[in-house]
Amino acid sequence: MQRIMKVLAVSIVTAITMPLAALAAPAKVMAPGGPGGGYDAAARVPLQVMQEAGIFTDGFQVTNKGGAGGTIGLAEFINTSKNDDNAIMSMGAILVGGIILNKSPVSLDGTTPLVRLTDDADVLAVPVDSPLKTVDDVIAALRKNPGALAIGGGSVGGVDHVAAGLIAKAAGVAPGKLNYIPYPSGAELVPLLVSGQLKLALSGLSEFKPYADQKRLRIIAVTSEQRLPGVDAPTLKESGVDVVIGNWRGIIGAPGMSDKGRAMWLERFEKMHASPQWKKTLADHGWADAYLAGDEFAKFLEAEKVRQEQVLKDLGLIK
Repeated sequence: MQRIMKVLAVSIVTAITMPLAALAAPAKVMAPGGPGGGYDAAARVPLQVMQEAGIFTDGFQVTNKGGAGGTIGLAEFINTSKNDDNAIMSMGAILVGGIILNKSPVSLDGTTPLVRLTDDADVLAVPVDSPLKTVDDVIAALRKNPGALAIGGGSVGGVDHVAAGLIAKAAGVAPGKLNYIPYPSGAELVPLLVSGQLKLALSGLSEFKPYADQKRLRIIAVTSEQRLPGVDAPTLKESGVDVVIGNWRGIIGAPGMSDKGRAMWLERFEKMHASPQWKKTLADHGWADAYLAGDEFAKFLEAEKVRQEQVLKDLGLIK
């Protein structure tokens, strides 16, 4: 009996002193956008790949909280996840601009930059029977009457809006005259575009390509530097509009995440990035690999804040 008690005592001490990272703990993941959108995929898909590859198999729960360029989700993430090594959030270019544009009381300062994962080029899409066949047609329509061209896209000041503004500037039209209608996610744009309520829409390739493949909408241009595989559409640049822009996405950790927690997630993402499952996922979703981790990602974020603020000023969205 004494020996049994001794063994139990040792087991209890071992359990108490075992590192928290070694205990099974589901990840709590914030997606600062609506279900089915880009941030939702950026939140779920990497964890699904980790699970398939056997890298992280303790499960995860995603919370969707869209609005205000992602800052509503960011606020909840900051307020509810402090010092939590198991809490992460998807984010990207739109959130950086949303913080500036909305003069958000919360920012990325204090959160834990982990990785930039992907870059999703924007595409310009129109209804299948639209008279807009080319970028030249879009430019002509903007010059004739910008208010008559209902353009759908993501949050005000996000990548889609910035791209639309840059196209307008190329057409000699003041960006402030655009009839730009923001939506929480690309998934909500599709039925409005298919029905003709929107004349033009901008969103990531991954959100529009499945519907283009089904002939439910038509892609007339892409915003990447080079043409995109599997997309029969020119770049804006080769169409005479000198605009290149992409919607990068990544992951941040909770404010106050420990060094041990940060190292744990960086190791997981490094293994995921090297896995064949992730390479297949990139191809399946049409995402460009934009992997940047740890301190390098933190430096990129600081530079991105400066760049976005200047772009928003140039477009007249902020003073």
